[in-house]
Amino acid sequence: MTEPGQHDFQVLSSADVYVGRILALRVDELAMPGGGRAAREIVEHLGAVAVVALDEDDHVTLIHQYRHPLGRRIWELPAGLIDKLGEDPVETARRELVEEVGLAAGDWSVLVDVAASPGFTDEVVRVFLATDLAAVDRVMEGDEEADLVARRFPLDEAVRMVLAGEIVNGAAVGGLLAAHTIRTVDAPVRPANAPWPDMPTRLPSRRASPPPRD
Repeated sequence: MTEPGQHDFQVLSSADVYVGRILALRVDELAMPGGGRAAREIVEHLGAVAVVALDEDDHVTLIHQYRHPLGRRIWELPAGLIDKLGEDPVETARRELVEEVGLAAGDWSVLVDVAASPGFTDEVVRVFLATDLAAVDRVMEGDEEADLVARRFPLDEAVRMVLAGEIVNGAAVGGLLAAHTIRTVDAPVRPANAPWPDMPTRLPSRRASPPPRD
């Protein structure tokens, strides 16, 4: 028995249950502190970015989007998956900002990294702060984006919506509260290219190197 906080949770075995386009499910068997073994189900994710696009008047652009697991439309930040292994997260954020709300930004920084639910998934979302905004032609790439509704809110109103339970998306909650904090207490932000140690890599690596066919 090791001291608390010292155990090495060694992976004894690992088996794929499902591998899809945007997620995979595997089961790992771990060595536990008491000497036993335990199975852990893990959802692998591509990783994603979200953007707090904040204009000079401290308004933020949110999107109203249908989310089938919840069965309703919810307010979120412009966001998207990191589709390719090695893709620069800032470039992903730039693309999504154009596609979803027709904005370009001259200045980028990192607000927060949000682990969606680390008890069962490696999904982590990097939330950027985008300022020095300019309107550009929107380029829609999918059917869902044709249904998006974009709307500007005062940052204070967006924070009120978070605290009232009207915004429940995790990246939006974390990003909006972080943006409000840096405006309120002048807290520092990280550069756009700041290290991202928890950026998901396992599923992107699978996609980059698919198993050989029989």
